Amino acid sequence: MAMPTGNGNGVLFPAMLQVTSSRLRLSPNSEHKPEAYDDLQLEFSPLLFSSLERYLPPAMLNLSRDAKIQFMRDILVRYFPEAERTRVQKQREYRERIMSNYQPLYKELQTLDETKFFVPSFLQAVNAGTEESLRKIIIEPTPGVYSFEMLQPNFCEMLISEVENIERWVHDTKFKIMRPNTMNKYGAVLDDFGLEPMLNKLMDVYLRPMAKVFFPEISRLALDSHHGFIVEYGADKDVELGFHVDDSEVTLNVCLGKDFFGGELYFRGVRCDKHVNTVPHPEEIGDYTHIPGRAVLHRGRHRHGARATTSGQRLNLILWCRSSAYRELKRYQTEFSSWCGECLRRKKERQHRAVAATKMELLKRDGISTS
Repeated sequence: MAMPTGNGNGVLFPAMLQVTSSRLRLSPNSEHKPEAYDDLQLEFSPLLFSSLERYLPPAMLNLSRDAKIQFMRDILVRYFPEAERTRVQKQREYRERIMSNYQPLYKELQTLDETKFFVPSFLQAVNAGTEESLRKIIIEPTPGVYSFEMLQPNFCEMLISEVENIERWVHDTKFKIMRPNTMNKYGAVLDDFGLEPMLNKLMDVYLRPMAKVFFPEISRLALDSHHGFIVEYGADKDVELGFHVDDSEVTLNVCLGKDFFGGELYFRGVRCDKHVNTVPHPEEIGDYTHIPGRAVLHRGRHRHGARATTSGQRLNLILWCRSSAYRELKRYQTEFSSWCGECLRRKKERQHRAVAATKMELLKRDGISTS
């Protein structure tokens, strides 16, 4: 990708003159520690800038932060259409209205205190940073779905209380909030209520190492944005969730409580867009029963749904983790056999047919009857 020609006023930063013909790296520089951009009011996510910095050409890595921002912003402006930038600006204004009126119940939720949030087994495994340590804490109830103990009971209770406080505020002020997605009509988007930095850190520091082990085809390209929210199920809330795939590369789903029956997740295999409605293979069919504090981690393209919560109330923390680089690469792919169950099945069928045809041709050549 070509270097931008100026700083917005037609003037080049002096230090940038030497790299005007540079292009982004094809793969991230894993040894480079990017700068933080959280202290700046930017039109794109600070984490997106930090992630993109790993792809900068070597000559740019030692330039000033302002120079790097200018270069990366020019790329992002070209990448994101004007309609998307307008949507982001309106979302920022919407969040500012919320934060200027809503009083959080627990401000400590806005910063991630790992010793108070996570159970020791999860924290020790992530801090060890090895595949062995991570695999020790997980079970795989169905292929490609990983479950592990994650959140402490006190944190779950605090987050539930915060959501209840949000719902009271919405009721009392008649403020119209955006619900989590088109399928969930109850719950709250946590990013809109000041928890975006905390969830960014959760994704970047704690989930990225797990994705590297369990979803290597995704993790080689950085997770750089997220959508974090709470869903609520019960008699007077959402009751069930239909069969679907998530708008994410990797999804974290953690049950917070309360007392409930039902609500099991059912999984039916990973699919690309072309094969999303194909029949699951027997080995892809699996269920998962929620336990408060326990998480499940799976690909966003892993088809799933939630059965009816028959009594009580259930709240779950959902974090959709996304990679802009992975999504861009997918635009140029025609086959997804490395992760789509149906692509993989059809590829194996083609291979078997090719082997059988070759074998038959060799037998004919040797004069051996194939009848």
